[in-house]
Amino acid sequence: MDSFTLNKAAGAVLMVLILTMGVGIVSDIIFHPTIPGKPGYEIVVASAEDSTSEVGAVPEVVPISERLVEASAEDGAKVAKKCAACHDFTQGGANKVGPGLWDVVGRKPGSHEGFGYSSAMTAFGEENPEWTYEELDHFLESPKNFISGTTMGFAGLRKPEDRADLIAYLREQADSPAPLPTE
Repeated sequence: MDSFTLNKAAGAVLMVLILTMGVGIVSDIIFHPTIPGKPGYEIVVASAEDSTSEVGAVPEVVPISERLVEASAEDGAKVAKKCAACHDFTQGGANKVGPGLWDVVGRKPGSHEGFGYSSAMTAFGEENPEWTYEELDHFLESPKNFISGTTMGFAGLRKPEDRADLIAYLREQADSPAPLPTE
């Protein structure tokens, strides 16, 4: 290899190094990096007194006794379609995945004949003599949260109006409907 070839190779390497350094200098001139005074991100936690908090308060739910006054059993029949896959609403209807719900308002929890209830529901029935409107409301909102250990796989009804309509419908599914609460 002659000296001219070596000079060309050394010149090429030197030119690449100079170009790389030049591009770095020019990019620093064009793009100004901002270096934070304090590294990381600050997490701001709103205090209870802070009125600028974006988290709103949980709306107050009207008691079931007041919601039942305006509840519609017809609308409750529509909501009950979500339950029809597992429950029967007719008098003398057969148990399905869940027990029959005829005359459930005022009935002792975990007492429908011929249905195998979970131990959690049976224990709840031993402590509570009957399904009250308020208990049904809380149970329908979130069954697993109200009775821990129940085998009912339903997630619950989040809207208070839907729960009131369904309870009004369940109330009518009896020979003699339970009286409405007065409280």
